[in-house]
Amino acid sequence: MPERTVLDASDVRRAVRRMSHEILESAKGVDDLVILGIPTRGVYLARRIAAAIRQIEEIEESEAIDGQGVPCGSLDITLYRDDLRLREVRALEPTSIPPEGIDGRVVVLVDDVLYSGRTIRAALDALADVGRPAAVRLAVLVDRGHRELPIRPDFIGKNLPTSQSETVHVHLTECDDDDSVTIAQVGQ
Repeated sequence: MPERTVLDASDVRRAVRRMSHEILESAKGVDDLVILGIPTRGVYLARRIAAAIRQIEEIEESEAIDGQGVPCGSLDITLYRDDLRLREVRALEPTSIPPEGIDGRVVVLVDDVLYSGRTIRAALDALADVGRPAAVRLAVLVDRGHRELPIRPDFIGKNLPTSQSETVHVHLTECDDDDSVTIAQVGQ
């Protein structure tokens, strides 16, 4: 079975915009909101969500630079993974926490695909070492099922039931050629 596209660029754009509205509504504004992406593609999605929220809330770019916007950063979870010895060595990605920190704030973790839940478990462990948020929410572009841990996203771009023999690829223009989500058989 060849790779097939399940979301194209316009679908990805709409999903990010919808999740941004949902996050904004759930947080009741931007005052206590912090968005943290999980490298690699989760960071790009977090930046897009933060930009969309700024646009929705009509926050000027200069205000965002002055700290009046939506704090956005990244959270590397590499050293918190429970499968370090089972995977190839991977370079650490930067962790970038906004200057105001996360204590007492609503943190939205952003990732591209939710599968077993182990990446999010690692992110929760990493987050605990950074501070104590008032609440943690999860936003994913694709929820493909097959959870091994009791983790459920709060904001979902697309529920995409898959089989264990399939793999989901998220392509973003920041690191790939285009914006799309594709499914292929494992090994293809």
